[in-house]
Amino acid sequence: QVQLVESGGGLVQPGGSLRLSCVASRSISSIYNMGWYRQAPGKQRELVAEIVGYDSTSYSDSVKGRFTISRDNAKNTVYLQMNSLKPEDTAVYYCLANRHYWGQGTQVTVSS
Repeated sequence: QVQLVESGGGLVQPGGSLRLSCVASRSISSIYNMGWYRQAPGKQRELVAEIVGYDSTSYSDSVKGRFTISRDNAKNTVYLQMNSLKPEDTAVYYCLANRHYWGQGTQVTVSS
């Protein structure tokens, strides 16, 4: 079992950047899949980015080229660097470990 705590969300203007962090309660070295999902009001939760193994990454088409997922096993942390943010990126962002354990989410609001 693992507990996940997300942070780094907030209010940002369009075109701005944020970096989300997901800290795990134990080592993530043995956790093969780590992912970021998001859920906007009235919409289903969707995959944003996933990292498999140490550096194999995939992204949804809507964020490709703007977001970057990475992991630091020494810090038990997964990051989501979000650049060129758009209003449609507004959502609660969730961390997922091994496609099973969820964090509580962090709110990202992109608005002028």
